[in-house]
Amino acid sequence: MLFNSPVFLFLFLPLTLGAIHWLSRRDDRRPALALLTTASLFFYGWWNPGHLPLILASMGVNFGLGLLLQRLSGPANRLVLILGLAANLGLLGYYKYTAFVLHNFNAFLDSPLPVPAIVLPLGISFFTFQQMAYLVDTARGEAAESRFLPYALFVTFFPQLIAGPIVHRRTVMHQFVRPGALRLQLDNMVIGLTVFILGLAKKVLIADSLAHYANPVFTAAEQGLALSWIEAWGGALAYTLQIYFDFSGYSEMALGLGFLFGIQLPLNFNSPYKSLNIIDFWRRWHITLSHFLRDYLYIPLGGSRLGATRRHGNLMITMLLGGLWHGAGWTFVVWGGLHGGYLVINHLWRRLRPQSLATNWQPGGTVLAWGLTFGAVVVAWVFFRANSLAGAWGLLRAMFGGNGLDLPRTLAPWLAPLVEAWPSTVCRFDGAAPHDLFSLPHLALCLKGLLPLVVWFPNVMQLVHQHRPHPELPVTLRDPWHYRWLTWNPGPAWGLFMALVLGLCMAHLSRVSEFLYFQF
Repeated sequence: MLFNSPVFLFLFLPLTLGAIHWLSRRDDRRPALALLTTASLFFYGWWNPGHLPLILASMGVNFGLGLLLQRLSGPANRLVLILGLAANLGLLGYYKYTAFVLHNFNAFLDSPLPVPAIVLPLGISFFTFQQMAYLVDTARGEAAESRFLPYALFVTFFPQLIAGPIVHRRTVMHQFVRPGALRLQLDNMVIGLTVFILGLAKKVLIADSLAHYANPVFTAAEQGLALSWIEAWGGALAYTLQIYFDFSGYSEMALGLGFLFGIQLPLNFNSPYKSLNIIDFWRRWHITLSHFLRDYLYIPLGGSRLGATRRHGNLMITMLLGGLWHGAGWTFVVWGGLHGGYLVINHLWRRLRPQSLATNWQPGGTVLAWGLTFGAVVVAWVFFRANSLAGAWGLLRAMFGGNGLDLPRTLAPWLAPLVEAWPSTVCRFDGAAPHDLFSLPHLALCLKGLLPLVVWFPNVMQLVHQHRPHPELPVTLRDPWHYRWLTWNPGPAWGLFMALVLGLCMAHLSRVSEFLYFQF
């Protein structure tokens, strides 16, 4: 079931909210917890009921292992933890990587092994990582949960079940059992609906529209077409913004739904395209995954405790595995490797120049730092989106002038003197995309409007921060002056605006599409 589907918006959500509101008025919270867990499992099974036994078995086994770990210590504790982690990784590996391994085995050894058609269960990466973190914390003595209902809701809570955030036990489990838990309150409802509607608008009105520009370009690259410079950069930038609005929209819809039930989910997205370096980018993009990889992979590998060389190696290993987590394909490995290399270069630069370039050379340094970071991210997104390495290389070749430079005619008066000595096959003022993959004026209008929106304006959580502070969002009224007049306040003006936004979203629900992170 999708957040942007009519069945969710008009049936599942209002019925679940009403039932939880009725049950949460009781002193005994167990009926409300049980109903919300059941509703979450129904939400999960809507797409494929056959995967319900899988998540139930995973949840039951990991809860049992957690109870066992609480009773054991020493070598026995460590052995159970290893077996539990191996079982979770085995489950994830079978569903996510079996076909990838067999395809590559057959290709390298010319082997005829059959490749099974395995359907990847929705959200398996997310609920598996959550439970692995729970087992590690329990083995360390940092967690001890003996009640099954709070644990079951921790795993299955539907706002974060399918595509994150990766919820940590210490972040939400206490919220399910605190006094007044799940009791609906007016301020929670108002803020929750505001955040949800704005996230829905990002997905339905912006991300899905950008897909019309990005998809034809990547499809053409997979077919081996010689794309123009304008087409290549247009498609890459369209996808860069598409995945931004798609993922940030989902993350904010999840936060908004959590607010409706009185649950504050962890922040998972904080304007990553405002970053001036890659280290800051990964503090803002998929924040909960970054924290998981740091706490349960990078630090156990040694982190930065064993010298610079070892730290750089640990960064590369972490990001390569982070790339594989996103998908079973060499394109994801390259994407992870690129970001690992970016992080290593960033750390080396900080050693050579402790103060950032942006700090020393204002404002030019800020623009240069942002441009380098954003450009590096765009290049990496090409591999993330492409279906094959050949398609990615074909698109990158066009982006960096391998097929010549096609420039709009409107730029001819300014650029013609600079490029008049170049052959016409290298640089030409065509004014249109040769393959007619998209309308260049329309795309230019989108980019002109959306790039400033993601770089200069506050994000949704910053808009409501004054009324619902989030402990993980370091934003106050001391931020740039233009944030102040954009702060959300409950009242007629914002109410009318939200009603108009919701109406526009409802008008576009006929073209329901999946969120990009559902495939992971």
